[in-house]
Amino acid sequence: MREDELRGLIEERWTGLEAERATGEHRLRVSPLPVSVDHGPLAVAVDHEGYRHFLVPIPTGRKLRTGLDGPTLQLRRRPLEDEKTYQVYADLACRREDLGDLFTELCVDVTEEARDLPENPVKALYRVLDRWKDLFRPPGAPLGPEQLAGLFGELVLLRRLLEQDSSAHRLWLGPERHRHDFSAGNTAVEVKASTDDQGRRPRIHGLDQLEPPADGILHLAWFRLGRTTVPGRGVGLVELIGEALRLCDDEAALVELLARAGYRTSDAERYRDVSFEIREERWYRVGPGFPGLTARALTEAGVPISVLDVAYTIDLSGETPAPLASDEVSRTIDHMIRGSV
Repeated sequence: MREDELRGLIEERWTGLEAERATGEHRLRVSPLPVSVDHGPLAVAVDHEGYRHFLVPIPTGRKLRTGLDGPTLQLRRRPLEDEKTYQVYADLACRREDLGDLFTELCVDVTEEARDLPENPVKALYRVLDRWKDLFRPPGAPLGPEQLAGLFGELVLLRRLLEQDSSAHRLWLGPERHRHDFSAGNTAVEVKASTDDQGRRPRIHGLDQLEPPADGILHLAWFRLGRTTVPGRGVGLVELIGEALRLCDDEAALVELLARAGYRTSDAERYRDVSFEIREERWYRVGPGFPGLTARALTEAGVPISVLDVAYTIDLSGETPAPLASDEVSRTIDHMIRGSV
């Protein structure tokens, strides 16, 4: 079915349902569409107030994203049953009659996306909703060179975690302004990236960034990146983000994290030519002998903490502290995955 035919069919079904509204407050008049996903056909519906609904069948135990409960669009988990069937739906409702045409376009987009993702139509729904939200967001300021390198470094680690656990985006706390970029159980990792050709001098922000978690372990992952425009060398930022979204089991949650980090998926063309190659990678365990300032160390030394917004640079250019071996890095990543279960 072509898109224009689908649009006409959805409008026709809604018009027919509106001719006779539902008889009770919690009831819907429902009409299935000729597009099915794993748990049944998509459907349109009208409630007792005459508002339009779009229904995506989901497994009984599936939870939905919270936060979409505004005056115009509402997304709720809704079980429906008749004499023969019981089915749970993701129920997307439009509460403004004057926006019916726009709501039809949105539902057509969801239907088209769900056709390509029948095993996870809720992911298709979230994907379309996020694209539409991006249309109405004001453009953000472009990321600068240091921000791009920092985001790339964090995404390198995120991809490695997602390769082992599709829910590992939950460990990425940097966009939430947490003191550590990644945290799982009693293990945390702070990521630093630089495009400088000389030295290893990460910039530290705050007196708690190099403070290990309580009764836990902190690692610092340092990347020397090189910006490249040579085809076949390095990895594109947009490409890396695409891989992370493909691996993630909650694409919408990762899109939101990226937005909080300053990257919006609608701005992909802006960063299409941004590519980096990893020229050096070193991991360190942050412990005794590791350079840094922390509130705990100052307190133990009897120094009163009366300064705010502390930022400083540490020098890791020498042979000490010694970096972790590659097998120790692998064990750290494995430990983070196990600690997140």
